[in-house]
Amino acid sequence: MALLKKDWALNAGTFRQFLNWLDEGVDSDGDSYLEMRRRLVRYFDRRNCPSPDDLADETLNRVARKLEEKGEIVGASPAHYCYIVAKFVLLESGRRSEHHHTSLDHAQGSGRVMPNLAVPSLRDVDAVAKEKLFDCLERCLGKLQSEDREMILNYYRGEQRAKIESRSKLATRFGLTMNALSIRACRIRGKLEICVSTCARQR
Repeated sequence: MALLKKDWALNAGTFRQFLNWLDEGVDSDGDSYLEMRRRLVRYFDRRNCPSPDDLADETLNRVARKLEEKGEIVGASPAHYCYIVAKFVLLESGRRSEHHHTSLDHAQGSGRVMPNLAVPSLRDVDAVAKEKLFDCLERCLGKLQSEDREMILNYYRGEQRAKIESRSKLATRFGLTMNALSIRACRIRGKLEICVSTCARQR
């Protein structure tokens, strides 16, 4: 999945601005964000997308970036604007699956599930390049604090109901609400995407 913008990542300030915009003046304590994400996941799932969770995250990140750049979004309600962006993400996802990009769900040889990150396609590179790319993933994971590493690896583990149950257990394990878990995973993933992309360009 392509990066939204070179070295762009969702930070705490941008995320708070995004939450306030979604809440439309009524503090929902993050519930509006979670509900919008669930609706987007269903939107992509109904269209048989292979990674509806990732496309929902991509959509929300793009909207957050646009809000950061413009300061405000007018002419459409938050939900309506999110669906407008989702349509573009859906179209781009179809083109990427046919041509240039793929997700790294599993690190070959490591046996560990990896979060879907913004990385180059593996179809057009040789075995040596693939190994370098996997090495970047391992290096970037190694830079995380052990707790963050455990969280992000387990956050994307499993499919559908199994993933939901896994996240519920993860939230309990770390003493977090599902809302807080989702926000923290989003921030960790943003750091990883920048790290992997930078590493891949330098090697």
